[in-house]
Amino acid sequence: MDVIVVGAGAAGLACALDAASAGPRVLVLESSDGVGGRMRTDVVDGFRLDRGFQVFNTSYPQVRRRVRLRELRLRPFTPGFVLAGSRGRHRFADPTRRPDLAGDLRPGRLAPLPDTVALGLLAARDLLLPAALLRRGRDVPTARALRAGGISDRTVDAVLRPFLAGVFLEDALETSSRVFHLYWRSMLRGTLCLPSAGIGAVPEQLAAGLPPGALRLDAPVAALTDDGVVLQDGTEVAGRAVVVATGPHEAAGLLPGLAVGPVRAVTTFYHAASRSPLGEPTLLVDSDRRLLNSVVLTEVVPGLSSDGRALVSTSVLGTDAAESEVRARLAELYGVDTAHWEPVAEYRIPVALPAMPAPHPLTRSARVAPGRYVCGDHRATGSVQGALASGARAAREVLADLAGGG
Repeated sequence: MDVIVVGAGAAGLACALDAASAGPRVLVLESSDGVGGRMRTDVVDGFRLDRGFQVFNTSYPQVRRRVRLRELRLRPFTPGFVLAGSRGRHRFADPTRRPDLAGDLRPGRLAPLPDTVALGLLAARDLLLPAALLRRGRDVPTARALRAGGISDRTVDAVLRPFLAGVFLEDALETSSRVFHLYWRSMLRGTLCLPSAGIGAVPEQLAAGLPPGALRLDAPVAALTDDGVVLQDGTEVAGRAVVVATGPHEAAGLLPGLAVGPVRAVTTFYHAASRSPLGEPTLLVDSDRRLLNSVVLTEVVPGLSSDGRALVSTSVLGTDAAESEVRARLAELYGVDTAHWEPVAEYRIPVALPAMPAPHPLTRSARVAPGRYVCGDHRATGSVQGALASGARAAREVLADLAGGG
């Protein structure tokens, strides 16, 4: 092979597609029985379950470039979210898209007038400025950037922190402000939605574009060699360039000396209910931060359930949450009896996102040694955009080195 890609997640697939389109012989080696990495969908007891709560953002440049959106049959979430908890229930809606739902944005409900104005100015700035300017902005923790933008600590803690904790998987808001502004911009410009078949439909579509024979599943790589890689079954595969497109810890195991940063963990619980506790496709955010968020996924995509029952997804920071405590909290947030909700599955994900504290590099070179490269969202930003862009960068660097005889 000219190029061996280890891992068939979003980054590895993007790298392989771009490299193969330029002519080199490419082989993707995936250790599991399917493509997608963290972007996979399982079928359990007639329900389609993503491996952890997922949303798909149509505004990402790499998504627009690579994905045939119509084929995914996308179903949108309500633009905004509902805050529920000890402060009551309020709705944070995008007034440009759903003015009929934006009543709680009136001053004195969710936030005082100065904070409402400040948040509107921040949103307008992120929506209208070129992304290149946001990338070059001063990088500080998100909490500090929000204060500098004129939003009071009270409004940050009551409204923004609970929601952003579910975006960044951390509630201290230490995430890079440049990352925050780019994420906020993408949410304002795009539609948050889900494919009708689950998030796994996205990498499956990408993988279908690979040349015949370029993907090998159930092929775990044990080590890199001077000539390529060796699989766990002892099979050796030669390749001029090897791209490691795995998670950060697996990448460090294959590339000794590779520096990897901290990661964020999350647990997602799935429950089946006889009836929907919220009759709309809207994210419910816990204002007291005991949970991250919950959503009735069958209000977004009815086909995720085969028997008409409601499918509820709930996420919690970390990997230690108890299902019984989560279900009890859901009863408080939804205002319904959850005693008879059936636990369907739970996904405890210790490496769900890379931590992105300020200052955070938005992209890094894929080259780590002659003929050795690495890509993934841990080399960019923790998003589908970050993963795809990192894979694209790896392909560019590999192709340049192959053309130069490297």
